[in-house]
Amino acid sequence: MESHFVLDGSCREHPKGSMLAGCPAPHQVLEITCVLRRRTEITATHCLKLSHEQLRQAHGADPADIEAIKDFAVMHDLSVVRVNPSSRTIVLAGRLDSLVEVFGAEVELRQLGERIIRTRQGSLHIPVSLMDKVIAVLGFDERPVASTYHQRAESRLHYDSFTPLQVARAYQFPTNQGRNQTIALIELDGGFRDSDLDAYWKQLGLNNVATVAVSVDGATNKPTGDPSGPDGEVALDIEVAGAVAPQARLVAYFAPNTDRGFLDAINAAIHDTVHKPSVISISWGAPENQWTPQSMNAFNAAFHDAALLGITVCAASGDNGSSDGQLDGASHVDFPASSPWVLACGGTRLITNGNIIQSETVWNDATGGATGGGVSGHFSRPDYQAAIPLNGRGLPDVAGNADPATGYRVIVDGKASVIGGTSAVAPLWAGLIALMNEQLGRNVGWLHPQLYGTIAQHKALRDVTSGTNDAYRAQTGWDACTGLGTPNGQAILAVLKQQ
Repeated sequence: MESHFVLDGSCREHPKGSMLAGCPAPHQVLEITCVLRRRTEITATHCLKLSHEQLRQAHGADPADIEAIKDFAVMHDLSVVRVNPSSRTIVLAGRLDSLVEVFGAEVELRQLGERIIRTRQGSLHIPVSLMDKVIAVLGFDERPVASTYHQRAESRLHYDSFTPLQVARAYQFPTNQGRNQTIALIELDGGFRDSDLDAYWKQLGLNNVATVAVSVDGATNKPTGDPSGPDGEVALDIEVAGAVAPQARLVAYFAPNTDRGFLDAINAAIHDTVHKPSVISISWGAPENQWTPQSMNAFNAAFHDAALLGITVCAASGDNGSSDGQLDGASHVDFPASSPWVLACGGTRLITNGNIIQSETVWNDATGGATGGGVSGHFSRPDYQAAIPLNGRGLPDVAGNADPATGYRVIVDGKASVIGGTSAVAPLWAGLIALMNEQLGRNVGWLHPQLYGTIAQHKALRDVTSGTNDAYRAQTGWDACTGLGTPNGQAILAVLKQQ
């Protein structure tokens, strides 16, 4: 029998607080996603903009690696469901007992809250014939991998809240509307109702914003009817991005809330040559220590693909302060915001007088959350942060209004609500980037080198220098609370027009 080796970074434990609930049926058919290495590694220190075909040819999966996986599947009576050389993924299907044996997986049924799900512990194993070809194997584990970062504050509906249009005006967003742009929204649960969106656009005096739902791995647009649940996240993403860029097309990719589903949704958006998103907004995440290294590395490679294709990825930095909700007394950061290829979006408390900003401070409500931010324990300090004394990737990069007390007026499940959180900041920045893409006639793409370079030098962001997220304090320049600051959209656009 062929010898096996441990798949690096695949070790995990069963979820904390879960209880053994039995063994999964051995004859059930399971799909798993194998993530392959690049055909050739990327050595350029800057980010080249490639077409989808150029990416596939230069940095997609090696055809020889794909054939090796196919041979492996035949040998073990597994079916090849899908092959995507561009995203370097192959989906295999087979009986659970066969897959468990082949990959050395230890799986159980566990009760987690009210759900009974399949989870695994220990490491996965790969045969020697696939050594160095496979970087991740996802799909054995059904545990929810990410949470939403939105906070509902319905009681403050008529107090200090804003419409997204009011926030955009305060941040001096360009006044165009995102024509010929597509904004992708990653959603891992819940759904939206057309009647809510129709009512919302009418309330804002806008024409209906084109919104499409895409199913990934069998998940669909399925509202729960609970405005405090994931429907609130979906509505917030659509209504903020759509209000800011009402002539853009919004495409919501619905996927299961697992590491496999999350990655498949991201890849579906990145490699969608039909809708062609120019910017992706992600408002779901979890502390880095809750991810396996193989998952983070696979996601990070996908985000690098997005950068190579000129697609900007925005992600919420979390709503639980510098601890990211962990109770060990240490500081933690949220992934996927911590990826160096992602624009990490932190949160502020915004006070205005009309369209004029009166004050802006770090969002930190002792009873209602605080902006996430800090230093990654997994990703090293990227070149664009070389001037900042950090021992890892620092986040956030930028910020925006997030405090639920100064939150965004939305409509969810037929009800008017106010929602805050860094979940609102990711689609806000995604909308701004769509506006800038339209004005520039090209994709901004991976913004970080300009952001930390000429944009910062021209002071095109509003530096937030007051407040803390517990372990970190705001200061002049970059900090681990609000990054480089909040946007002056017109000023950022002016800098980019000169490049």
